[in-house]
Amino acid sequence: MAPNPTGTKPSSGAEDAGQTSTPGTKKREFVHPAAKHARKKALKDTFAIEPITAFYFFLAANLVAALFSPIQDCDETFNYWEPTHYLSHGYGLQTWEYSPDYAIRSWLYIALHAVGVNLRRLLPRSSKVAEFYFLRYILAFACALCQTLMWRAICLALNARVGLLFIFALVFSPGNFHASTAFLPSSFAMYMAMVGAACFLNWRGGIKTSQAMAWFAVGGVLGWPFAAALCAPFVAEELFFAVVSDIERRFECFIRIFRGIAAAILFAAIDSAINTFFYRKFEIVTWNIIKYNIFSKTGGPNLYGTEPWDFYFKNLLLNFNIWFILALLSLPIFLLQKLFSRRNPGETFQSGLRTVVFLTPFYMWLAIFTLQPHKEERFMYPAYPFLALNAALAMHTLLAAFGNADPASLIGRIPSRLKLVAVAAVLLAAMDLGLARIWGLYSAYHAPMALYAPLKQIGGLEDTVCFGKDWYRFPSSFFLPKDMHAKWVRSEFRGLLPGEFSEARTGFGFWSGTWLPTSGLNDRNEEDPGKYVDLRSCVFLVDTRYPERGEQQLPPNEPDYAKDVDRWEVVQCLPFLDAERTHFLARAMWLPEPFVPDWLKRRWGEHCLLKQRR
Repeated sequence: MAPNPTGTKPSSGAEDAGQTSTPGTKKREFVHPAAKHARKKALKDTFAIEPITAFYFFLAANLVAALFSPIQDCDETFNYWEPTHYLSHGYGLQTWEYSPDYAIRSWLYIALHAVGVNLRRLLPRSSKVAEFYFLRYILAFACALCQTLMWRAICLALNARVGLLFIFALVFSPGNFHASTAFLPSSFAMYMAMVGAACFLNWRGGIKTSQAMAWFAVGGVLGWPFAAALCAPFVAEELFFAVVSDIERRFECFIRIFRGIAAAILFAAIDSAINTFFYRKFEIVTWNIIKYNIFSKTGGPNLYGTEPWDFYFKNLLLNFNIWFILALLSLPIFLLQKLFSRRNPGETFQSGLRTVVFLTPFYMWLAIFTLQPHKEERFMYPAYPFLALNAALAMHTLLAAFGNADPASLIGRIPSRLKLVAVAAVLLAAMDLGLARIWGLYSAYHAPMALYAPLKQIGGLEDTVCFGKDWYRFPSSFFLPKDMHAKWVRSEFRGLLPGEFSEARTGFGFWSGTWLPTSGLNDRNEEDPGKYVDLRSCVFLVDTRYPERGEQQLPPNEPDYAKDVDRWEVVQCLPFLDAERTHFLARAMWLPEPFVPDWLKRRWGEHCLLKQRR
């Protein structure tokens, strides 16, 4: 037998299996079947399900979103899909944010996604629509990976049941349906927040503050700067324990935080270098965004509409239903549980403090953005994983109390089967409400994502597709055939519409539209008449009509174009919800129309593609 490099005799099991070790090689050890079973049981106790199974759950939900989720916000189209289309195809619509005069959008963020779009061209049967959905599939995969990492950390830091509830809260929520595959910095910041939170949550193998801060920094620099604030409670926890620790541990804490700050500076430097290439001048886009949103002298984000204080409460209730209520109650529930717990509070101070830290990011984010006048649904995206975590913790605590079997207590006298039915009813209600809203949104607003398919057969090179009042429903140039451009015709809208990236080839000959001076763009949302074209130059026109409204008076710049049959022929019309005439409940979610009264039934219009007769 070859000599053992460790100087110890191999186990008898290894000899029986015929395994030997040689110098310079790692010895293969025999593992008893009972030990293997124990490891599998420990893994099951830790995670309840295999990590790959959790990943499949997340991925399935995200792929459904990639295929069927409507574009919720025109900002996604014009500020992200259109610049990506410009980098990939040489033309696209340009907003003022990409003007070199303002430079408040990162080209590095766009370029990374453009790489994903262009990968699709290497595969068979490539088209621009296929590129659009291929990038969504990439986002679905990336989001599922980040969700799985956070789920794993929750199982390790808390327990398996909290992890299962976390999966349930996300997979069946309309909020995840919107955010998981949206091409928005707030969604990207959500991805990075999940990975960063996973590092903060899981202390096994050592404290990972540096890595966590680095992930939050990536989300803040490449995505949305304000999302980096979500790591504040975790950093505060680190500093608190540093203060009450000895000098050596305090020094280690400051080293970790210093490394995290250094990583943020490094990422900001890389982003600035890429943006300097595109804008042809030195720009710190992260600072430009902060400056515009906080220190702007021209009105800042409040130019684009404000909402009342309860906007996010209503929105989150729609997108997370029962889970949002649980998230709001999570801290009171935890404090009550601690108050009535029989355990010695002194023995669980650190674990109790950690739980409060875990619950804090959602409350902090909701409070900050509720106080802001300008509110949009996408601003909540980075906090969605923390909402799900809070809800899961609250549900776990309630289930622990509800499962009390002590016959001396009132809850203990309830039969176990009745308890199981009650819990299952709550979870099924949450799932049904979520799925009803998801299907309701798809069935009501999917038309703009399906309207342009006929253009592949009837469209020609350099044709134009014009938009009036429906300009904000344009899904992006990825849905138009090659070299077909979107144009604007006059409507009643009086704000600033997007322009077009310059297609001139100067300098290096690559993407000169990113740095050439622009005209007609401003940061005051002031209308530029030069953005409009004459209606006679439109080969195609997109318009939404509501025939059921009857002969009501329409604005002069927003006629029912389809009625002018001498000038326009209908290529395709698809059902589109008439939100103005539909009851709130029917707008909010799908209702089984055969079983609801007439006043709760949906009212429909038509989203139409028209072709001008010559």
